[in-house]
Amino acid sequence: MASLKNKLFAKPVLQIDQENNLSSINLKGSWNLLAINESPAITRELKGLQINSDCIWRLDEVDALDSAGAWLIWQVWGEEFPIQVQMRPEHKRLFDRWKTFSYERPEEAQKNLAQIFKDGNKVILAFYRHVFNSIILLGQLLLDTAYLLRSPNKIPWPEISMTIYSSGVKALGITALVGFLIGIVLSYLSALQLQAFGAEIYIINILGMSIIRELGPLLAAILVAGRSGSALTAQIGIMRVAEELDALSSMGISHSLRIVFPIVVALTVTLPLLTVWTNAAALLGGIVSAWHTLDISMQQFVQRLPDSVPLVNVFIGVGKAALFGMLIGMIACHYGFHIKPNSESLGNETTNSVVASITVVIMVDAIFAILFMGTGMP
Repeated sequence: MASLKNKLFAKPVLQIDQENNLSSINLKGSWNLLAINESPAITRELKGLQINSDCIWRLDEVDALDSAGAWLIWQVWGEEFPIQVQMRPEHKRLFDRWKTFSYERPEEAQKNLAQIFKDGNKVILAFYRHVFNSIILLGQLLLDTAYLLRSPNKIPWPEISMTIYSSGVKALGITALVGFLIGIVLSYLSALQLQAFGAEIYIINILGMSIIRELGPLLAAILVAGRSGSALTAQIGIMRVAEELDALSSMGISHSLRIVFPIVVALTVTLPLLTVWTNAAALLGGIVSAWHTLDISMQQFVQRLPDSVPLVNVFIGVGKAALFGMLIGMIACHYGFHIKPNSESLGNETTNSVVASITVVIMVDAIFAILFMGTGMP
């Protein structure tokens, strides 16, 4: 019994010898599924052998061989017996079974020039389809806005209020925490550089300008896109799966008026407020770090900040945040309405919504940085 157990769990051995100018490949030990899984290195060595027709295969010292081991060796042989092979009869029956086994091989993907052009064309068409549908969504949003300006009693205040609460109020904690930590990191790293030049006081300029104008709006937008944008896309997708969108259509209720408009308006209002909140938390983190590393007090920081950061930077940051909110809301709705009534599409489009929102936010932020390069500098 112990001998049989030792044979079953023996490590596979691959040994290559030279016999009269011929290569002899000797397999020993156990070549079953358990041994193969526990010895990936020797499996790779077997698959990487440079085999020619003069090789002599010796398998007569193999202790244990099952279908998995025979299939592995059979693949290395190119699915035909070598000219010179030695094995026991019970092992040969396993190879004979694989020899008679037929299966349909998957077709290898052929990437020729035509296929590459076809794939590239699909990507371009998908991109333009997204752009075209986004333009339609924006046009419908403008029409709804004009309609609601003429009929203010039909503004969906409950939906707007609910979205502001879910995407704004509930995000206060995470935005404050991230902003505070980013402020500490930025202040600490800047302090190390400023100390080397004896310019510690300029930490206020660096923190004020970078946080109020760039990092605050960008952090808030990325957090809202990842947290609320994905949730809103999934929410619309679940309405699709539950056929609630069809029910709204059958009752004559406009999707854009009751779903898109409240989301876009709520995020356009929420994100500037969250940006101010994130700015405050990040500046507080920077103040704490500056006080600890550079001995700059909070009073000194607050008194010097207005002189270091002109007020126009606050308006630029808040204006960017409002645009970010509108874009995140439109992208969340766009991908939400593209969800098909199945769980796979729900997951894919939610992921696409987050990726597209963050990418668009960063692109727009870069455009703002270029356009307002000379504005608001002290």
